[in-house]
Amino acid sequence: MFTEHRAVAPLRVLLVLLFGVLVMFQTFSLPGQFAYMAEQSPELAYLRWPMTAVSVFWVLCVQVVIVATWKLLTMVKNDRIFSEASLAWVDAILWAIAAAWIVLVGVLLYVGFKSDDPGLPLLLFLMSIGVAVLGLLMVVMRALLRQATTLRTDMEAVI
Repeated sequence: MFTEHRAVAPLRVLLVLLFGVLVMFQTFSLPGQFAYMAEQSPELAYLRWPMTAVSVFWVLCVQVVIVATWKLLTMVKNDRIFSEASLAWVDAILWAIAAAWIVLVGVLLYVGFKSDDPGLPLLLFLMSIGVAVLGLLMVVMRALLRQATTLRTDMEAVI
C-alpha cells in the first residue's frame, strides 16, 4: 500500500488542476468559441447553442468522473476501498461515461447523416469506440472491485 499512498497526493493535485481547467472551458472557452464560430460562419450559427450545450455536458461528465475518482482516492488512502460504499462511486463513473457515450453517438448520427466529408464522422466514430472501451473497462473494474470486496468481507468474517 506504500506505493498507492505515494501516488494519491500527486494524483489529487492533477485532478484539481484538471477540474479547474475544465471549469474555465465550461464558462469561457466553449461558449466563446461557438459564439466566434457563429460570427465567422453565419450559415452554421444555428448550431451555436446545441454545440455549446453538448460540449458543456461532456465536460460535466468528465467532472463527475473527477469527483468520483477523488472520493475513491480518499477511500484508498483510508484503506476503505474494498467496501460497498466504493461501488457507488464507481457506478457514478459508469453513469457519467454512459451518458457521455449516448450523447456522443447521437452527435455522430446527426453529423454522419449531414456530412459530405468523412473526416468528422470518422473522428466521432473513433471517439465513440474509445468511450465505449473506457466504459466497458470500468464495468470490468467494477466487477473486480466487487469480487475483492466480497473476498475481503468473507476473510474478515473468518478471522
